[in-house]
Amino acid sequence: MCPTFRPEPIRTARLDLLPLRVEHAARMAVVLADSALHTFIGGAPSTPEELRARYERLVAGSPDPSVSWCNWVLRTRDDGHSGGDGSLAGTVQATVTGQGAVTGWTEAEIAWVVGVPWQGRGLASEAARGLVGWLREKDVRTVVAHVHPDHRASAAVAAAAGLSPTREEQDGEIRWRSESPGQA
Repeated sequence: MCPTFRPEPIRTARLDLLPLRVEHAARMAVVLADSALHTFIGGAPSTPEELRARYERLVAGSPDPSVSWCNWVLRTRDDGHSGGDGSLAGTVQATVTGQGAVTGWTEAEIAWVVGVPWQGRGLASEAARGLVGWLREKDVRTVVAHVHPDHRASAAVAAAAGLSPTREEQDGEIRWRSESPGQA
């Protein structure tokens, strides 16, 4: 059994990545309410109650001790709309697998979503870079993301975070990857 890998606050130039709390659900339901966010992933926006139930599961953590679910909300430090204290703008996540401190964490699969009103400002790229940097500090060797082949904005985020497309596909999405230095 490996030690649990837990999210910690991450600070970037314009964002605070805050570990997910169940209490974020009501505000995040508003941030994620636009159906356009589901163009490439399918589904529909979650109600506040559905999101709360999902966040309860995520915060409780993976039942598999070799898998850690790490989730953050993105809080802008000052977007000009909230009196200077920032607003929630999206999420990033990492599903981390591996053996822990002795042999290093093997892999993290990451994902991101930024609410429609905050898109086009580079926030997703900034958050993804911050997340990948934090994972590298924790000795995660491989970082992977799955990007729909037609989702140019998400591909740009993956590239900005240092990932490169592979020839691998999973569920119709292209697997993007980054290996830490010295890894094959």
